[in-house]
Amino acid sequence: MFNIGWPEMVILVVAALVILGPERLPGAIRWTAQSLRQVRDYASGATSQLRNDFGPEIDELRKPLEELNELRKPLEGLRGMTPRSMVTKHLFDGDESLFTGNFDSPNSGNGQSGPANSGTPPNYSVPEAPKPLDRNEKPPIDFDAT
Repeated sequence: MFNIGWPEMVILVVAALVILGPERLPGAIRWTAQSLRQVRDYASGATSQLRNDFGPEIDELRKPLEELNELRKPLEGLRGMTPRSMVTKHLFDGDESLFTGNFDSPNSGNGQSGPANSGTPPNYSVPEAPKPLDRNEKPPIDFDAT
């Protein structure tokens, strides 16, 4: 349930020994074991009581859940897809040159290169980054944006 191995158990016992001391450690272990056993008994009792209360109606409740799981199976192919990759796949036939700016490489979707099927990509210049503000300098205010 917690995936605690032997190294973790040893570390927990050593930490408990340091925190509680050797005289209170056996009582704490006994109390923890009893509490876990009681929680497990409550959970299994609640499960069996629900099965007894619902009886055959629980099978009727399971049918829609199984149908929902069947409907989810086709969607598992979409796991890991970002909105950008979905747009690229469906609108641009897998051509990511719009997002990457690499217009001279062949498209992955239709084998054509560049915008408007021209052999040479347009020469776009990269805008230079704005200079950082000096100490105690206020940033400029864009009145159109506010």
